[in-house]
Amino acid sequence: MKKLFANKWVKFGVVAFLYLLFVIWVQNWWLLLGFVIIYDLYISQKVHWAFWKKKDAEKQTKTVEWIDALIFAVIAATIIRLFFIEAFTIPTSSMEKSLLVGDYLFVSKLSYGPRMPNTPIAVPFAHNTMPFTTDTKSYAEWLQWPYRRLAGLGKVERNDVVVFNFPEGDTVCLNQQALSYYRLLRDCGRDAIHNDLAYDKNGQPLRGYFGKVQSRPVDRRENYIKRCVAIAGDSIQVIDGQVYVNGNPQENIGDRQYKYIIVTDGSSFNPTKLDELGISEEDRKSSRYIDPSLLDYVEGLKDVNANNIFIFPLVEENVEKLRAMPFVKSVTRIMRPKGYREDYIFPHDPKFNWNEDNFGPLYVPKKGDVIKLTVDNLPLYRRCIEAYEGNSLYVKDDQIFINNQPADSYTFRMDYFFMMGDSRHNSADSRFWGFVPEDHVVGKALFIWFSTDKDKSFPSSIRWSRIFKGID
Repeated sequence: MKKLFANKWVKFGVVAFLYLLFVIWVQNWWLLLGFVIIYDLYISQKVHWAFWKKKDAEKQTKTVEWIDALIFAVIAATIIRLFFIEAFTIPTSSMEKSLLVGDYLFVSKLSYGPRMPNTPIAVPFAHNTMPFTTDTKSYAEWLQWPYRRLAGLGKVERNDVVVFNFPEGDTVCLNQQALSYYRLLRDCGRDAIHNDLAYDKNGQPLRGYFGKVQSRPVDRRENYIKRCVAIAGDSIQVIDGQVYVNGNPQENIGDRQYKYIIVTDGSSFNPTKLDELGISEEDRKSSRYIDPSLLDYVEGLKDVNANNIFIFPLVEENVEKLRAMPFVKSVTRIMRPKGYREDYIFPHDPKFNWNEDNFGPLYVPKKGDVIKLTVDNLPLYRRCIEAYEGNSLYVKDDQIFINNQPADSYTFRMDYFFMMGDSRHNSADSRFWGFVPEDHVVGKALFIWFSTDKDKSFPSSIRWSRIFKGID
């Protein structure tokens, strides 16, 4: 058997067959030209492809061996990362307690089918910015491919934990990348952002606050991870914090948490007890910030000493543990009432009095759907039509024009999804910026391969119980 596979024709046949399967999968028939290279590598050997090596040398120098290994590693890792699996880390607490800050995940590209890159010419392993720079793009923009996804093992399903490119990340302020450019526009105005001029609380100018404004193609937008709560064709509504999909309560999956107001008799919390409840240092630091708007819809706070109020994100089982503490007087879940409008909630239009806890109903578009458009429901789907599907749109005298033609309906060209974080009061998700188009979907989170707690020092920071843990 060893002698058989040493035969150059056998090796050529195996490699050529695997390459043919790859070409059929990718369905780019120009790649068939690669058979010429494979034939020459194994049979004719006319071209010295490994030009960094000395041809026919019995032994290569250590430097050449290192270069050879590095080139192989980069090519292999790039192929694996593009078509099969990629590593991600959890930077924020929006998915707690299902996923924790410091979890390192493997994300499957095969689950939904690998997405061919929009920007194929790029520096390997650099997402959107060159290492050690703040605004140098790591990719070339002069060559961009249209959206295309290869065949995968399945489709996005409800309750999948999905990695995707941030839909509102097509434009960013480089000094405020954690904030949506479009929310900054609404809060600060276009002139302030594009003139890079903000003001502090005393009215003093802050030059350089926003930074350079930069556009990004789909595959170079920041990666987000959320749970898909509604797929294309679903209707979603949130009533008093409970998600309903097609009129049915969402499955009880994942470790969902909400923010609670805890009123004490003035006593402080034991740090050890907070550790047992899984409350991070970051949550403890922000626990004393009382949003003034809470006084609008939470009864009984106006006469309470502010020093006796704490706000913690909690899962249900920890709520009862807090209530059992002798110095805790009350534990109340934050609940924004129906009809209470938050202007940062999608679709950012005064006609929709929606908030984080009472949202919708909203229909999630499906490819091929024909939706009747009116000036009343246009805010719900305008970004899909304009930004994601590339049409021009304007309204004149209550008449909608798409691509300069009067329109009273629209046929969608992509599937859309509605994503939410498991930490329902600490997640900038579809309630804030709307739908996730199918061309933004990167892959499905599979399992945690490593996890560290940033609030602890090594080696006690390693969360051993989470290593190789599957994701529900």
